[in-house]
Amino acid sequence: MTATLAESATPESGTPDLAPKRSRNKQKLVLSTSQRKGLRLSRALLWPALIVSIAVTQVPFLVTIFYSFQKWNLLRPGQREFAWFDNYVTVFTGGEFLSSLLATVVITGTSVVLSVVFGLILAVLLDRKFVGQGLARTLLITPFLMMPAAAALIWKWSMLDANVGMVNWGLSLIGLDAVQWNTNFPALTVIMVLTWQYTPFMMLILLAGLQSQPGEVLEAASVDGAGPVRRFFTMTLPHLRQYIELATLLGGIMLLQVFDPIAIMTRGTGGTKTLSYLLYERAFVGLEIGEAAAYGVITVLLTIIVATVALRLLFKIFSNEGTRS
Repeated sequence: MTATLAESATPESGTPDLAPKRSRNKQKLVLSTSQRKGLRLSRALLWPALIVSIAVTQVPFLVTIFYSFQKWNLLRPGQREFAWFDNYVTVFTGGEFLSSLLATVVITGTSVVLSVVFGLILAVLLDRKFVGQGLARTLLITPFLMMPAAAALIWKWSMLDANVGMVNWGLSLIGLDAVQWNTNFPALTVIMVLTWQYTPFMMLILLAGLQSQPGEVLEAASVDGAGPVRRFFTMTLPHLRQYIELATLLGGIMLLQVFDPIAIMTRGTGGTKTLSYLLYERAFVGLEIGEAAAYGVITVLLTIIVATVALRLLFKIFSNEGTRS
């Protein structure tokens, strides 16, 4: 019957492009009873996970929004009251938001750019065959697997300490004076730790991009006389463009939430008070829960904007890969 309807509609209506669409609609209607039960069951099985996901992710955010409209200091619990947008006005007029936003942009942006550059260099090296390639790849991934607090402690005491740090020991070998890294260059120390820890993440994404490049194309270019440098800048780098964009955006989202290195190494001094550390300071030092909640809501909105751009790029990459296949 389905085929009969499709064949009768196509020549008479004069719109042959609509026939396949109507045919597909008819196919959905002729599902058997067992298929409908299976479809309902598969959908029903998703409901618990969906409800738990909504409860875990959205309820705390809604509670945070509720707190952001309240005047609530833990030292004065009896004076808790609804304050409408006063906390948001305090955030934007208090003088710390713009400096924290600038520190967040500088630390996040610099760390992401350096991580992508070093990750690209390491990915190009690992894309070649050599003895111990698997061991080298495992060792290079290790910093990304380390807990952020542990990495910050290692860099603060073992690497950058003015008296026993390995960096100052290396400087002394070439006759240079010891440097008070955490005191004189706090932003630089945080950027060094973040770059060291997130370079493997960028390397993995870019290595996947390098391994997806057809080898026949590079061999043909080599036969035509193109050197390694020319092949890299004219063929490999354009091929990696989408992977570099993806690594940059995903790395930016993760680095926006960084807290441990700042809390352990600099405590927000020297231009390192990012939005995440400022939120912690207002909540657990100033005990201003309502104001801290307003900072949290604003930080989440900024992260959502960045995440939206990242997800759109991700879907675009997957769509293009599906079209090629």
